[in-house]
Amino acid sequence: MDITINSLSGKDAGKLTLSEEIFGLEPREDILQRVVRWQLAKRQQGTHQAKGRADIQRTGAKMYKQKGTGRARHSSARAPQFRGGGKAHGPVARSHEFDLPKKIRALGLKHALSAKARASSLIVLDDLAMADAKTKAVVESFAKLGLKNALIIGGPELDQGFSRAARNIPNIDVLPIQGINVYDILRRGTLVLSKAAIEALEERFK
Repeated sequence: MDITINSLSGKDAGKLTLSEEIFGLEPREDILQRVVRWQLAKRQQGTHQAKGRADIQRTGAKMYKQKGTGRARHSSARAPQFRGGGKAHGPVARSHEFDLPKKIRALGLKHALSAKARASSLIVLDDLAMADAKTKAVVESFAKLGLKNALIIGGPELDQGFSRAARNIPNIDVLPIQGINVYDILRRGTLVLSKAAIEALEERFK
């Protein structure tokens, strides 16, 4: 699969052949859904906690005698049916994380990349560096490329000036190649990869 390489100024910078094994697959929604669900579950905090009857600071004495009152038999005032009692079956702090095979995770990333390539939402840039790394200059550069909602993936080391300048732009995310993930690829309209990022991906999936 051949794709045109652009520069940040919006000019053509040659051609590049993309690997069919990474960018030419038929996207499968079931695999993408599994990986996104795994990602979101892994980052969920799980710090929700309700007080059960054992956590309530209240007397444990029997409320009133067992017989002779005509009322229901009760023991502790910490029981859930009483005002101020513990909550029955409430949420407890726990991890929502679950396992997903490495092969499925790798396949999910390939299918996400292929989905962007198939939808013509993939742009390749020769380099993510600017001499005048100011937010205004980066916004103008993105306007030439038609970028309004995009995930930008650079090589192992990002240009600090470009990264800082793009940080304040709404709906634009900039990550090094180590941070590439299925959820961020799918949540943004356009995927922008540098040449260094593509080389790293092809090396990773050899």
